[in-house]
Amino acid sequence: MRGRGLGAAEASDLAMHYLERVKIPEQSWKYPSQLSGGQQQRVAIARALCMKPKLMLFDEPTSALDPEMIAEVLDVISQLANDGMTMVCVTHEMGFARQVADIMLFMDQGEIVEMAPPKQFFFEAGKCQV
Repeated sequence: MRGRGLGAAEASDLAMHYLERVKIPEQSWKYPSQLSGGQQQRVAIARALCMKPKLMLFDEPTSALDPEMIAEVLDVISQLANDGMTMVCVTHEMGFARQVADIMLFMDQGEIVEMAPPKQFFFEAGKCQV
């Protein structure tokens, strides 16, 4: 196994580090079909983090999850935000967005119709009705 020029042991250590960060190190030897939707999503986040990105893009990270799995994925993304990871997150989870966003955008028909910090976005009248 060679990833990013790492040897097998180093790559395995890196993978385990990020699985611990997303709170599922005990799932490291399972196949995707053996994981819940929330666990699969957290493994995907861990895999992306192994590449040491400067930016993470999340496109509706909870849309395909059962309601009980949503909180665990949002918790991981919130922790990334708290750690200073730059992220772009497309979501319908407005409470979550309000908590973790620095800037919020509202788009309609491919056009940005509102862009503001969360407090202003939700509590001060703008161009759109949110």
